[in-house]
Amino acid sequence: MIPPAVPSGSHRGPPHATRALLQLALGAALISLSPVLVNVAHVGPTVAGFYRLLFGGLALALIVLVRRGRLWTGRHHLALAAVAGVLLAADLAVWHRSILLIGPGLATILGNFQVFFLAAYGVLVLREHPSARLKTAVPLAVLGLFLIFGLEWSALQWGYRLGLLLGVLTGLFYASYILTLRRAQAAVGAPSAMVTVAALCLVGAVVAAGAVVLEGESFRIPDAWTWGVLVAYGLIPQVAGWVLISRALPRLEMSRTGLVLLLQPALAFVWDLLLFRRPTTTVELLGATLTLCAIYLGATGRRPVGATPS
Repeated sequence: MIPPAVPSGSHRGPPHATRALLQLALGAALISLSPVLVNVAHVGPTVAGFYRLLFGGLALALIVLVRRGRLWTGRHHLALAAVAGVLLAADLAVWHRSILLIGPGLATILGNFQVFFLAAYGVLVLREHPSARLKTAVPLAVLGLFLIFGLEWSALQWGYRLGLLLGVLTGLFYASYILTLRRAQAAVGAPSAMVTVAALCLVGAVVAAGAVVLEGESFRIPDAWTWGVLVAYGLIPQVAGWVLISRALPRLEMSRTGLVLLLQPALAFVWDLLLFRRPTTTVELLGATLTLCAIYLGATGRRPVGATPS
């Protein structure tokens, strides 16, 4: 899902901006593979979330240790990282179920509605004045979603409707995760974002493991294919994608960042069409395009709350 855009803090001229733009685009493309990997893994949604957090957290922790950093940064920071980890585990659990019910493309687009939940937090809690872009984004998103499934709502099966609800709930959990992570990063003496994300991934893995046990699922990975898929799921979006995007964000202005990061839900929708042959009408394609435009306006039409991608 799209990480919130942050303002440029160290724009260093065209060569550096071009390199950052390429890093950002590659990171977004790598993260767009997340729902595809979930859809082809031969394990349940909670188990897939557990292994993403476990493999990703271990890889990030190893990077920190190789760089001679330290993972223990105090109880206060660990507590905030733990809360963020719980929220991320919940986010992945509902998102994965949404992917299996309505497909990778639409589930990812709905998950990116986190930009509207963050905007609502800014308006209602922080008393921010909504920008013209944000005011335009909300009705545009409603229109886009109506074109995607509103015209045939009465014909949709219960499972599909549940998948839509879980997609929106994904956005709510992800927005809550972003706000908690922002607080952890803003604390006095907070470590690097990589340390924070490593810690919250490992805490999230523990939470997901508990959910797997409660659901009566098995941690067994059934075949070599699924081993490869889950390792890739843990390393590609959680590590490679995050590192590329986190390096690029401070070097680019918010408008360009928001536009490039739309590659993530847009490509997820494309992969859904190409790999899983999602049946899509022209009207639904128009709705998806309008919804992506609304997400862009929502992401660039509010004050940024810096965080990392997931």
